[in-house]
Amino acid sequence: QVQLVESGGGLVQPGGSLRLSCAASGSIFSTNTMGWYRQALGNQRELVAAITRGGITNYEDSVKGRFTISRDNAKNTVYLQMSSLKPEDTAVYYCFSGVTMTTRVSWGQGTQVTVSS
Repeated sequence: QVQLVESGGGLVQPGGSLRLSCAASGSIFSTNTMGWYRQALGNQRELVAAITRGGITNYEDSVKGRFTISRDNAKNTVYLQMSSLKPEDTAVYYCFSGVTMTTRVSWGQGTQVTVSS
């Protein structure tokens, strides 16, 4: 079991930047893959970005070139640097951690990101 604690959400103007952090504690084996999903009001949850312990990354098409995912394995922490934010990026962002994307997945409590002028 992994416990995930997120931080860094908030309100930002269009074109601005935010950095989300997610610190994991518990089974290191279950932190092989970490990343972020998001869910906007009325929409399904969608993958934003993921990264393996070895540094392999995967991004949703609409955030490529604007968001950067990274991790500090020594701290079991994953980061999401979000730049050039758009109103359509507004959502609750959920950190996840698992052996794979679908195996022994744990979730954070979610953090609200609102992009608005």
